[in-house]
Amino acid sequence: MGIIVPVLTLVFLLLTTMSHAASKPRMILVGGSAQAWKVPDSPGNTLNHWAENNRFKLGDILVWKYDAKVDSVLQVTKEDYDSCNTANPLKQFNDGDTKFELDNSGAYFFISGAPDHCAKGQKIHLVVLAERNPGGGGGGSADRGAGDNPKVTPVSPPANTPAPAPAHNAAGGLNVGSGLFLVAVAIGLAMA
Repeated sequence: MGIIVPVLTLVFLLLTTMSHAASKPRMILVGGSAQAWKVPDSPGNTLNHWAENNRFKLGDILVWKYDAKVDSVLQVTKEDYDSCNTANPLKQFNDGDTKFELDNSGAYFFISGAPDHCAKGQKIHLVVLAERNPGGGGGGSADRGAGDNPKVTPVSPPANTPAPAPAHNAAGGLNVGSGLFLVAVAIGLAMA
């Protein structure tokens, strides 16, 4: 009976760590490099190809790096994305180090604010899938303190590779169901 408390404490710590790791947002460098927010070199090398080969989830933070003297990032509607209309952005960023939190599931549309850049292909459309499990991670505030921001995750541009396998959570594939199984095993061992 003396082993029950230490085992349950260990299981509690494991579940707490898994929950915290799974809810931590990722900071994703748009295009996979600091030089990616530019007019594409070729029609087949657009940021949309990069976006199609990546999974975005609630709470992820997109990061754009660019020269603020000559460019900007505009969040726009689908109609303005399709027509490259820069006149009525939903949000406008021109700081050269733009961070944007994906706080809703669904489609997001971004275009360059520089003249004619969008028409030449400098734009990106991405989709954030809805959470499968209620109460899942993400959804944090966009106004995080400097100490709260995780490391930027560069995601490489595609190299004509197949779509990635389904993403695993940060807990190495374990989830709450696995944790409950571990609790049951630990209790069983403690009772034996």
